[in-house]
Amino acid sequence: MTSSRNEDAILDAAKQCVLAVGMRRTTLAEIARRAGVSRPTVYRRWPDVRTLSADLLTRELVALIPADTGEGTREHGIDGIVRTVSAVRQHPLFVKILETDPELLTTYVFDRLGASQQRILDVLTAAIRSGQDSGTIRRGDPDELAAMVLLLAQSAVLSARIVSDALPPERLDAQLRVVLDAYLSPQE
Repeated sequence: MTSSRNEDAILDAAKQCVLAVGMRRTTLAEIARRAGVSRPTVYRRWPDVRTLSADLLTRELVALIPADTGEGTREHGIDGIVRTVSAVRQHPLFVKILETDPELLTTYVFDRLGASQQRILDVLTAAIRSGQDSGTIRRGDPDELAAMVLLLAQSAVLSARIVSDALPPERLDAQLRVVLDAYLSPQE
């Protein structure tokens, strides 16, 4: 097996383990067994389950980001954001972590950006610049606007369950669309 195939197999095995027993009960030994590789192969790349799980989350979340920023219009960008937020909220791995090990996300909510958040910011910044060039997104520092959109989207993912009685998923998506449209619309 090549190195990248080993890495994919290990990440796939980690995903299976987390979905089966949660992050806290997942071990590198079990991941190695499921991946069909030796434990030293896993330990060479990841010193612990937390490091491996961060790479797994990055892989899974980055895969949900739309490949293109499309037409460069506000409407197209908002559609992509809302679809991505909805996909993350429903992603089995993310749901499992929120249900069993939400504290694993604390670092990425309060302390620092993770790799997937940085990738999302890069995509948002590029889309905002494109929308500004087309005149469909308001003026302003694209990095600042992207950071605010990330905070809004992240809140719509992480806090959705606490308001689900008043704001079920389909209504949350509609309200997120309204908020993003109002925030990004050119000022008259």
